[in-house]
Amino acid sequence: MSDRGLQSVLLGAIQTSFAVGDATIGALQGLAGILVASAIAVPIARLSERLSRKIVLIGLIAGWAMLMALSALAPNFPLFFIGRAASGVTEFAMIPIVYSMIPDLSPERHRVAANLSFAALMAAGASAGYYFGEAIVGAAQWIFPMAMEPWRKALLLLALAGIPLLIASLFTLDPRRSIASSDTPDSASLILFLRARWRAVGLFVGVAGSLMIAVQALNPLIALALQRQFGAGMGVIGHALGIITLITSIGCLPVAGFLDRALGRRFGLAARPMIMGGGAIGALPCALLLPMATQVDGALWLVAAFLFLTCTANALVPTMLQDLTPATLRARSFAIWSFVVSIFCAIGPLVAGAVSDMLLGGRLLSAIAATALPALILSSACAIRSMRNRDSFSSSPDRGVAGRSPDGGVSPYR
Repeated sequence: MSDRGLQSVLLGAIQTSFAVGDATIGALQGLAGILVASAIAVPIARLSERLSRKIVLIGLIAGWAMLMALSALAPNFPLFFIGRAASGVTEFAMIPIVYSMIPDLSPERHRVAANLSFAALMAAGASAGYYFGEAIVGAAQWIFPMAMEPWRKALLLLALAGIPLLIASLFTLDPRRSIASSDTPDSASLILFLRARWRAVGLFVGVAGSLMIAVQALNPLIALALQRQFGAGMGVIGHALGIITLITSIGCLPVAGFLDRALGRRFGLAARPMIMGGGAIGALPCALLLPMATQVDGALWLVAAFLFLTCTANALVPTMLQDLTPATLRARSFAIWSFVVSIFCAIGPLVAGAVSDMLLGGRLLSAIAATALPALILSSACAIRSMRNRDSFSSSPDRGVAGRSPDGGVSPYR
């Protein structure tokens, strides 16, 4: 996950190298980074349901390393765009496969903690790309003395991280798939599942998708926006955003777990859309005040608050999806969810970049706020609607009753 953070702090150099505008950079961060990648990840997830998930993951790690190296060597922006989209495919395909394995590796009472721990690992990787961006560039300059732009050397150096990951993956085990008694042959049909649960799926996409427009309007472009607005260096912005990303992404996890348990005792599974809606509402003033910041420190504090609240809102989404889908569809459901939500994710940087170019004369910080505010309002409205349907995020209506599980026993909330 480190390549996304590293690319974000290198956007200024990449933009200069290829002589492209903000709208094009927004397309790189949205279309290449998210939409294209998650679309192709869907058939890969389907493949993992038929073959060994370990073998598929090993192949994805090897593919990531090679595509990272090819992106670093791309002679023009179209080829760079294609390379980054292809490497994004490997990352997006890994995530749903791992989330499909977690229920097979972890007991039910520890499943939320396991999901949050995996999210913490991804957050650590993403923050490392920000924090160590300048150090990676410096190390790459020393390791690769040939004539090449520094940002290319940095991507090439990061590609080498795939080698120890690939070696480590050879020693892992492939867990046996656990099939519940409710997982009938019909439950393996995606079409039948969508027909039966279309309302719950629609609410799920509405809440998470709208929130991701706001998050992705800020996250991939904020480094470039702060460098441009305040004239701060790559090292200063990268270190700050690395710390912010790590603290907010990991710090929100125990908060989300506590809120899920505390509110779940009273509201059942309706607590999860409630947490998402609360996070979206809380992030509204942060987005509103961001363009008004007069110093980089103030802007960074607003970014930190925005990311903490939105990360808390999103922390329980994997658990909600696991509750919603049968085991026979988990990998595909996560991949398809990633694709659908990635459509919203692509909208964020695309709209923010276009608004900056066409309407605000390059004021990227204001464009980010203009994109995030309506998306947060829409996400809050969808969350409120979801709370009225207490079984919206359950594969069984009985799960919507606080404190009771489908078999009449005590749920994890108790």
